Amino acid sequence: MKINKELTTYCKFCKKHTKHTVKNYTKKAQRGLSLGTRRHNRAIKGYVGSIEPKIHPKKLGKKQKVMIECAQCKKTSEMVFGMRTKKKLEITR
Repeated sequence: MKINKELTTYCKFCKKHTKHTVKNYTKKAQRGLSLGTRRHNRAIKGYVGSIEPKIHPKKLGKKQKVMIECAQCKKTSEMVFGMRTKKKLEITR
C-alpha cells in the first residue's frame, strides 16, 4: 500500500483541512513502573523461565498506522489505514 509523503486531511487541533506530512509509526519503550509491568514481574517472580502462556488465535494482519504532522500547528496525530491488512505501508514521493 503506497502513501504520499504529504496528505491533505482534517486536523483535529486546527479544526480544518490542512496539509500533513506522513512519517512511519514507531512504538515507544514501555514504562518500567507501569501497573501492567509490575503485575507481570510479580507473576513471574520465582520462576526460572516465563509462566505458561495462554494460546491466542492467530491474527491475519496488522493495523497499518502512520503519524501525521500538521503543517500549520505542527501537532502530530496517528492515522490508521485499513483495519487488518497484510500489505505493508510504503511512503512514496
